[in-house]
Amino acid sequence: MDAFFASVEEKMNPRLAGHPLAVGGDLKRRGVVSSANYEARTFGVRAGMPNAEALRLCPDLTLVEGNPQKYVHISLQILEVLKDFTPIVEPFSIDEAFLDLTGAPRLLQGKTKSKGVGADASARAGAGPRTPEELLDAAIPVARAIQRAIHRRTDLTATIGMGPNKYIAKMASGVEKPRGLTPLTQEGYRRYFWPRGVQDLWGIGEKTRIALEKLGISTIGQLAHFPKEFLTYHFGLNGDRMRDAALGEDEGEVIPYYRGVPVKSMGHEFTLSHDVDSRERIGAHLLRLSDQVGRRMRQDGYLGRIVSVKLRDSQFRTTIRQRALPYLMNDESLIHKTSSALLDENWDGRPLRLIGVSVSGLVASGNAAQPSLFDADERRRKMIEAVDSLRDRFGDTALVRAGAIE
Repeated sequence: MDAFFASVEEKMNPRLAGHPLAVGGDLKRRGVVSSANYEARTFGVRAGMPNAEALRLCPDLTLVEGNPQKYVHISLQILEVLKDFTPIVEPFSIDEAFLDLTGAPRLLQGKTKSKGVGADASARAGAGPRTPEELLDAAIPVARAIQRAIHRRTDLTATIGMGPNKYIAKMASGVEKPRGLTPLTQEGYRRYFWPRGVQDLWGIGEKTRIALEKLGISTIGQLAHFPKEFLTYHFGLNGDRMRDAALGEDEGEVIPYYRGVPVKSMGHEFTLSHDVDSRERIGAHLLRLSDQVGRRMRQDGYLGRIVSVKLRDSQFRTTIRQRALPYLMNDESLIHKTSSALLDENWDGRPLRLIGVSVSGLVASGNAAQPSLFDADERRRKMIEAVDSLRDRFGDTALVRAGAIE
């Protein structure tokens, strides 16, 4: 979707349309921009930017506090539209989804009309396309019909990228915005992206870009031709993934919404009201975040093994460090113990503005044995159950850890 949160706000309040607009977090705190309309983007306002910086770049900016319930409601309407075209729809985020049109082969063959698809939908595909070029050519009218159907239902615009796999489709969706429609075969992907810098690859951040440039890799084409074993040596499994991305190769299937998308991690982060350099205060926030993560894991029925800490300092430098435990768990005490150790090992004392804790390597608790800690410490297990029960009845603030109180 094009500038989704901001577009929803313009739809709800037409007086905002045509003027620089950004949607942020709690306006009473030091929030960040989560979405900006295209008028605001001309001033350099971007998602992830602190509200104060956005207002400095664009003094006439209207800043609106986000309303997640509103965005979810419209996101579900969009999902219903997409399901009219193919049953193989994978929601990727609140404003993005992957569609596999092989789940609706008649659309590509021009033999039937789907609800919302006009008569022009891929009729020129004939008896059934075979080459990648023919498949994309047949899919273009379907993509345009999807854009029209979304606009009719929500009065919002969408940009669509098309390709033979999820990665190429995702990259194609960023070529032309707003209201864009970009089809790319694998060869077309390579022609367009290989001359571009590695930072243009989805999933490569600033630190990875710097590390690649130290190896003499500055373009996506150079990354695609770099020896795989050297990338694996320097970056582990991520080296393989980066090279596959540069080549436009992706074996990942589109996971239909009705099968559910596996949860990979659970976490919470907190933007401090002002920069903090007190280990005691940071530790209190770390304990509270660990408590929230452990409780959420138990509520949703997950165990995890990898604990991560995210630290962002006053200069917006972000550090993420993680540690794998030898067993699966969902105990906030273990999460806090591990996250505290990661903090002490990686924090240089600079004032922090954001702290985050997460657990990954998740498995459903019904499919894995509980950690041995619970077998050996029945009293602690009962205490956790009692605390969870009280919070279920009276709210999460019914019981608060003393160490989490500032």
